[in-house]
Amino acid sequence: MLIINFFIEDVMKSLFYFLLIVVSVVFIGSKPNHDPSKRSLEGTWELRDQYTYDGTKVVDTIPNTDGYRQIKMYYNGKVMWTRFVPKDSVEWFGYGTYYITDTSLVETLEYGSASMMQIVDTMRVFSFKLELQDNYYSQIATDGDGNPIYSENYIRID
Repeated sequence: MLIINFFIEDVMKSLFYFLLIVVSVVFIGSKPNHDPSKRSLEGTWELRDQYTYDGTKVVDTIPNTDGYRQIKMYYNGKVMWTRFVPKDSVEWFGYGTYYITDTSLVETLEYGSASMMQIVDTMRVFSFKLELQDNYYSQIATDGDGNPIYSENYIRID
């Protein structure tokens, strides 16, 4: 009887530790993999306005003219953008890849409209300083010393 009690006690301890391990693995594995403090560009964005800088501060805000629209879509490492200017018959669109860091946005265009391909033939990689919030971002072009020149400022629409 004593042996049976020790046997049952050992089985119960083993079962308890096994269940404890299983429950721990389930709880650890069920935590979200993303860091909520990390923001994402994934989604659809519309150009709100543009800024020009004097090298350190904004000196002019250029709002969109009536009917002007510029949309960017980011998804799974891909970027596509299009621009519509009612008074201009030139088409503007492009497609490529992108990546971001905490402070930068790099877009590499693969193809686009004829007008865009003239630019892509000389420059495919566009690097910007990035200021990203949940529903707003600015891509800021800088000079060789890292001073801002101009920015495009977008709002999230999707």
